[in-house]
Amino acid sequence: MLGDKEAIATIAVKDLKIAREFYVGKLGLKAGAQGGPGVLSLVSGSSKVLVYESEFARTNQATLATWIVGGDLESIVEELRGKGIAFENYDMPHTKREGDVHVSGKMKVAWFKDPDGNFLSLVNG
Repeated sequence: MLGDKEAIATIAVKDLKIAREFYVGKLGLKAGAQGGPGVLSLVSGSSKVLVYESEFARTNQATLATWIVGGDLESIVEELRGKGIAFENYDMPHTKREGDVHVSGKMKVAWFKDPDGNFLSLVNG
């Protein structure tokens, strides 16, 4: 039923202006179709990201969106760090850290937060 349908990341924020500065200005997402009041529709590759104002922003403690970046992971981490984005570092079993990148076998992942504290990640694929 839904297996052949598109899905989008949906991220709650407190302030849409600050969110636009972060998602468009720092991450480089592109503006998508006009959303309604309090909604920012964004495009990331062939994916869509819906950012909306909500009183429940800042309540999730899990990853909300992940970008599959392949072999560009380390260079993207460096570029985002240069834009002032801080990365999260965790001690996890069977995982070593190479700077801000967590490595477990062939998988590499880096986590960071948006201005509302929403967890986002980059993965090598």
